[in-house]
Amino acid sequence: MTKRILVVEDHDDSRTILVTILRRFCGYETIEAANGTEAIEKAAFEKPDLILMDLDLPDISGIDAARAIKGNPKIAHIPIIAQTAWSSRQWKNKALKIGMADYLEKPVSIELMKAIIEKYIGLNDEDHNGAGFVR
Repeated sequence: MTKRILVVEDHDDSRTILVTILRRFCGYETIEAANGTEAIEKAAFEKPDLILMDLDLPDISGIDAARAIKGNPKIAHIPIIAQTAWSSRQWKNKALKIGMADYLEKPVSIELMKAIIEKYIGLNDEDHNGAGFVR
């Protein structure tokens, strides 16, 4: 079964590039959200395997959106990875303190992003040597 990732990014071009990379080069299905409120709603409804969350969002911060997701027992188990241009130790510590699983600073290489995602949700079944591997 293909793993699903909720991509939360308010900049349309950045979101499109990220979604394309995740679909074409990594083989994941994606769900998109352009702000924190939409991310909370889609996380609850879609129950993705992982969330990639920008921190600088137009309505509420990615930190506040992640806090809301982690506060919902039905979806609190979903790993959330911060992906942001904010490089200060303060923001990283805040993100990790509220329960985000990891913190990636933009720009992120495809290889690093894929490795971090696989650390939390593993490979897609289809990705195992192209042989339709079933767990």
